[in-house]
Amino acid sequence: MNKHLALLLGLGIFLSACGGNSNQTTDQNSEKAPAPAVSDKGIGEIKSVTLNSPLKPDMVAKGQAIYDMKCAACHKLDEMRVVGPGWKGLTERRKPEWIMNMITNVEVMLDKDPAAQALLEECLTRMPNQNVSVGDARDILEFMYSIDEKK
Repeated sequence: MNKHLALLLGLGIFLSACGGNSNQTTDQNSEKAPAPAVSDKGIGEIKSVTLNSPLKPDMVAKGQAIYDMKCAACHKLDEMRVVGPGWKGLTERRKPEWIMNMITNVEVMLDKDPAAQALLEECLTRMPNQNVSVGDARDILEFMYSIDEKK
């Protein structure tokens, strides 16, 4: 009889230590910071991008040079996926703000943006932070638009 009582007492302590009654209300959730709003523009400091029409050749050239140095090992200019997705048609699938936020705020985007998380699931490799400035990201974006313009 004492063994059964000890077993029940131990089980009761275990259950109460694991949270006990799930109907209890606590203030834990009310103290958490709200999650940032996720939009089709992504998460980051880029809220608006003014596109150039026609594209600026000097920005395209700078963007291509940055691509060659920091992006080409993982991203191809066609639709082929190497490590990361190919860039062909990217400007038609994503808003310019999303693209720039992905380039400049990659860790947060991969942690909180649903579209970036879907890419991570597909590619299985986190994009590294290349420490690209907002200005350089804008040049990369201009280069991306030039790729899609040529099709």
